[in-house]
Amino acid sequence: MTHLLDDETINPFEIAQKAADQIRKLSGVGTHHIALTLGSGWAKAADLIGETVSEIPATEVIGFSKPALAGHVGSIRSIKLPNGKFALVIGARTHFYENHGVRAVVHSVRTAAKAGAKVMVLTNGAGGIKPKWAGGAAVLISDHINLTASSPLEGANFIDLTDLYSARLRAIAKTVDSSLDEGVYVQFRGPHYETPAEVQMAKIMGGDIVGMSTALEAIAARESGMEILGMSLITNLAAGIQKTPLSHAEVIEAGQQAEARISKLLAEIVDKI
Repeated sequence: MTHLLDDETINPFEIAQKAADQIRKLSGVGTHHIALTLGSGWAKAADLIGETVSEIPATEVIGFSKPALAGHVGSIRSIKLPNGKFALVIGARTHFYENHGVRAVVHSVRTAAKAGAKVMVLTNGAGGIKPKWAGGAAVLISDHINLTASSPLEGANFIDLTDLYSARLRAIAKTVDSSLDEGVYVQFRGPHYETPAEVQMAKIMGGDIVGMSTALEAIAARESGMEILGMSLITNLAAGIQKTPLSHAEVIEAGQQAEARISKLLAEIVDKI
């Protein structure tokens, strides 16, 4: 099925504005100050950061579609934080491998920006290249390598990506847990897992984490003027580092086992931002 945002005659920022206006109307919240995209293993953070004032099925908001991936929820939540500000929690991530186009992938980020968010928290479940991360480590993203051969930017739009993943926000995260490690995230297109040779290529290029999301969203968030915090849950070691075959069931299981711990961690970080 052709996605609404595939139509090149449509301005994706106008659709994002319409989506943000719908969220304001449906939630009753005028401005969302921070936005979070919660990937595999991170969903329970939404229950811990504050009081949910509204939960909207994503399909009721223009430009959003039902998540194709098991383990993801298809809703958009408005949450009142203890400091009185509001968070927009996006549980409807569109992945690049769904073939809806890059505009659809970054629609949630652009919508969050139009809803007023100045900080974008991007989380994911991913494969780790460093063996010490076995067992469900939470890792801060310090930078990324985009191997999708695509970009959400259109035309001669030259956006600086220096310090894309905010050093300030990473420092805040480390005040919550000083043991948090950092790594470079490598986004592949997917949906197949990376081969051992591709993982070694990523390692040689400077990558520490491999996955199928986040980098394109981060670029769009920077374009929209947002400050970005990225975090990965290492659900498994990457192919060739881990000697057993990879499976999505393993990713889901690892996320479930780590969910309470990492969600509490993320909630404490959000409280300090």
